[in-house]
Amino acid sequence: MLFTPYSLGPLQLANRIVMPPMTRSRAAQGNTATAEMARYYAQRASAGLIVSEGTQISPQGQGYAWTPGIHSAEQVAAWRVVTDAVHAAGGRIYAQLWHVGRVSHVALQPGNAAPVSSSALQAEGVKVFVDPTGAGPGAGVGEMVQHSMPRALAEEEIPGIVAEYAQATRNALAAGFDGVELHGANGYLINQFIDSRANNRTDGYGGSLSHRLRFLREVVAAVVGIAGGDRVGVRLAPLTTLQGAVDDTPQATYLAAAHLLDQLGVGYLHIAEADWEDAPVMPVAFKEALRIIYSGTLIYAGKYTVERAEEALAKGWADLIGFGRPFIANPDLPIRLREGAALNAPDRATYFGGGAEGFTDYPMLEEAAA
Repeated sequence: MLFTPYSLGPLQLANRIVMPPMTRSRAAQGNTATAEMARYYAQRASAGLIVSEGTQISPQGQGYAWTPGIHSAEQVAAWRVVTDAVHAAGGRIYAQLWHVGRVSHVALQPGNAAPVSSSALQAEGVKVFVDPTGAGPGAGVGEMVQHSMPRALAEEEIPGIVAEYAQATRNALAAGFDGVELHGANGYLINQFIDSRANNRTDGYGGSLSHRLRFLREVVAAVVGIAGGDRVGVRLAPLTTLQGAVDDTPQATYLAAAHLLDQLGVGYLHIAEADWEDAPVMPVAFKEALRIIYSGTLIYAGKYTVERAEEALAKGWADLIGFGRPFIANPDLPIRLREGAALNAPDRATYFGGGAEGFTDYPMLEEAAA
């Protein structure tokens, strides 16, 4: 089933393989996409669907050095080069819209201001990637540092951030993306409102589960109102505790979130499973409950093999499968998976920053054979 076509809203996907978002920190000055990024994504256009690296919706939404934005005219024009290249290669690509919230550093914030979050809570040990030298991505010189103490957003500020998500959606469509994915996982801003231990608010955005889901509801409603539900996805990490985002009742919380997103007509849910060594396995009962509650497309990502992917598709838990890190070193991953060919090993030292090395220089299968 993994190599069969799939209809995602108005899009016909060539297969059920998704390249999920992966930060590579190679944007140019002004946080604009580059010609090398266009080459990188076009090389991987044999995926049924590509979801771009996290793309900040505003300067405040940035949490790592050299990540691209989609809030200026220059950024929109630069992303258009990327989407044109992917489409010319026969691919489909969504933009992942990103506000990191507290997972940032004052060095990355406008005016060296404190990052913002649902609450003034710092996640100890959560680090972000900064460029202390100002040398830029080409130098590949950066370091991981503890994120800065955030301030809680005032209630009257929140509609402005919702409006930034809406404008980023308009910009993404103008840049030629086939749709947008909202990053609601991995401890970033939407996640900071949802999870009980990241949100100690006492107003209409905190406390009860319905209040903690309010920010998600308002952002999704605004984005769906612009793009249409069938061109909107949401990424969630229901049972993980990434970057200090912890919920006391995660199964209940995220089944409620799935029900809300189903009501709002979201086209797909992108479920990020734990992907580290010895990570806990997501319970089958939870996956079955998600399938009952949510009627749209379900994407799962997290250390999947072809065998695990086929099981998930056959049992109906998933419709599409994300393969993450294997795509870094294997631009033609779908072909390699279908043929059972050996995979290139990725160079972890070139994951973040730098130029073409470890980015666009991994060989295709026919190149390796030659």
